[in-house]
Amino acid sequence: MSQMDLFIQKLLAAAKAAGVDPAEVCYVESSSFSVEAMEGKIEQYEVSSARRLGLRGAVEGRMGYASTEAFDDGAIAMLVSGVKDSAALAEAEEQEEIYGMDDAYPELTPVESDIDGVSPEDKIAMCLRMEEAAKAFDARISKSQGAFVGTSRGLMRLVNSKGLDLTAETPQGGILSAGVFLVAKDGDSTTTGGHFEATRRVGDFDPVAVGQAAAEEAVSQLHARPVESGVYKAVLRWDVMQAMLATFSGVFSAENAQKKLSLLAGREGETIAAPCVTLIDDPLLPGGMATAAFDADGAACRTKAVILDGVLETLLHNRKTAKKQGVETTGNASRTGVGGPVRVAPTNLFLQPGTRSAADLIRDMDDGLLITDISGLHAGANPISGDFSLIARGFLVVNGEIGRPVEQITVAGNFYQLLKEIREVGSDLIFQGRSIGSPSVAVEAISVSGADSVQP
Repeated sequence: MSQMDLFIQKLLAAAKAAGVDPAEVCYVESSSFSVEAMEGKIEQYEVSSARRLGLRGAVEGRMGYASTEAFDDGAIAMLVSGVKDSAALAEAEEQEEIYGMDDAYPELTPVESDIDGVSPEDKIAMCLRMEEAAKAFDARISKSQGAFVGTSRGLMRLVNSKGLDLTAETPQGGILSAGVFLVAKDGDSTTTGGHFEATRRVGDFDPVAVGQAAAEEAVSQLHARPVESGVYKAVLRWDVMQAMLATFSGVFSAENAQKKLSLLAGREGETIAAPCVTLIDDPLLPGGMATAAFDADGAACRTKAVILDGVLETLLHNRKTAKKQGVETTGNASRTGVGGPVRVAPTNLFLQPGTRSAADLIRDMDDGLLITDISGLHAGANPISGDFSLIARGFLVVNGEIGRPVEQITVAGNFYQLLKEIREVGSDLIFQGRSIGSPSVAVEAISVSGADSVQP
């Protein structure tokens, strides 16, 4: 038996003896590496590892929480005392419940990874090579805003006094992420751009290709200018729609709905999106960033359609929200930290891809806009009402062909309405190191604020 096993057993025994029953331990360990470079020089280099443990438990029917990074007898006493103090302050009418365990848990598809075999020296070389390749790709790249390479991996273990003992990798196989961001200049025009990729197989990672893609993205926006204000057909590139989904994913949370923080409360079974829209939450997705056989409640995870052919099938639940609504949990219990309450969050959330490429969507649009970048999501998006007003850039599309670059425009609308305006979903589903993914989507109409008068 390991030292951690002994510590957890001793902690749960001490909790029970102090009247904290049932009790649950959430243990997380992580390791990471990161290097940042700018203009051929290493700016930052960090290797870190951490172990954290949280205890939650019921004291006279109220749930309390505490956490530690120490693992000795003093930490045990502190954790038990902290849970009791926290429980005494609990005011929620519906309390969390500590779960025993399910009869069976899904088997995850193994993921091949070679990131552990890559030396720090090789990662530093990748970082420098990305930046070098980007600057060599086009003479209009004037400088680098920085390149980075990072790796991370960890595990999460859930053990409670009801017999539960589960362990998961977070994420499966670990992850390597890398990117470079650049400034391009041509005459009196200056712009920025970059590219980011993530992988579990370093052997498939090409730092030169990443650098060149970043350079191409940057120079593509040189000499951009606004379009006239109006309502346009548009194609939202995969990363733009991904950002929209990430910003508004909370509307699909039953916890938010029950707190009146989502307009989808009680709307299961209603059509809320275009017929081409199917939104999947898949915790069993091979290689997903949030892939897991169990959630933060210890409940078995399962794949489910949140929206199916435009119809809201379910909101996302943990055991607490499911009990309140009289339904089964969807396996979406989540923790933001080991010492905090159990919340609701999506796992691997994505729009189900269609059969045609983004190029097909652009060609079929005839005239409109290709939106390739949005910013201001923190200030310009209301995650409750769904309203958004965001700075954007991209390209004018004329007769189905990508034309001149566009910048200094604002796109505005409402996320709930946007779901209804989707005309077609592309085939280019991409996650790129995130747990929320999307293909490109064609939308029938989006409001654009640009200039009063613009030359073609």
